Amino acid sequence: MQLFMKVDKRFGAFSLRTEFSAGGDRVGIFGVSGGGKSTLVSMLAGLVEPDSGEILLDDDCLFSSGKRINLRPEQRRIAIVFQQHCLFPHLNVKNNLLYGFKRCPSKQRKIDFTSLVDVLKLKYLLERGVTNLSGGEKQRVALGRAILANPRLLLMDEPLSALDDTLRFQIIPYLKSVSEQFAIPYLFISHSLLEMRLMTDTVLVFEKGALVEQTTSEQLARNRMGSSQIGYINLLKLGRGSDVGTMYDYPWGATRLLLLADSGRDGCMAELSSKDIILFKQHPEAISARNLLQCTVRSLFRSGRKTGVEMECGGNTLISEVVQDAVNELGIIPGSTVFAAVKASAFRILPG
Repeated sequence: MQLFMKVDKRFGAFSLRTEFSAGGDRVGIFGVSGGGKSTLVSMLAGLVEPDSGEILLDDDCLFSSGKRINLRPEQRRIAIVFQQHCLFPHLNVKNNLLYGFKRCPSKQRKIDFTSLVDVLKLKYLLERGVTNLSGGEKQRVALGRAILANPRLLLMDEPLSALDDTLRFQIIPYLKSVSEQFAIPYLFISHSLLEMRLMTDTVLVFEKGALVEQTTSEQLARNRMGSSQIGYINLLKLGRGSDVGTMYDYPWGATRLLLLADSGRDGCMAELSSKDIILFKQHPEAISARNLLQCTVRSLFRSGRKTGVEMECGGNTLISEVVQDAVNELGIIPGSTVFAAVKASAFRILPG
């Protein structure tokens, strides 16, 4: 996907003015509420008309004030999954799914109904009324309905913000697998940095109606480490944990980690804040933290008043944050060896 937008829009005291070009299949639009994210998406989808400008999607002109072009929403072939599922209460799951499919020209129907139902695990729900679904099931149906419209681009406007943590992390694999399996690029809109990292590659950051940064989701997380109360969040893919008395032992690549929590699954994702990693220049004689990892420093980066230390630990990457005085005193430079200590209680296993 290649998207170009140069648009102006004013609503009372709020105005959005931006120009950008973005490419890729996993693009994020990030920012706090009121930054203009939903307005931008609505203009792209054709739900809101810009005051002026131009919108091109894969070199097709969707809107141009100069050329007097403004394609209707149905002509743009862009589907939206909203924060609220917006399902039709008088239709069962199957008929909700088929709503857009039936209105799609037969020559554009490339997505097989049965295949999509299998990917989203909706087969056992097809005859059920939508009022009898859980929050996660409703979002899966809303996603399926959007995909079956056979769009060229999928817009997801805060699709997870109304869900609790457990449901959020249950839905994320469905969002990614559907896009990948059916080759549909998406724009993912959220104010959650974690969601950006899990769902996107390229990120457009909006504040007060303006684009202030265009970067990768990983770089965005590093840039905001110094100003965040929770620091940089390391995302660790762990194998199945085994009970070792008062803790659980997890494989993390070639390394093993001790955690307090049991995921109860064959594999899981865990969070670890850069603030919870203490660095030593030499192997300490004794320490209360249950995890002590010998690491090699790859690089250093500044974020606000903090310095991020990127390390290679047994084939995995780990980022700690320290003040610059600590970097100087410990002699931390690329290539140096450090020991990273982490409490067993510092990890948070993500629901799934």
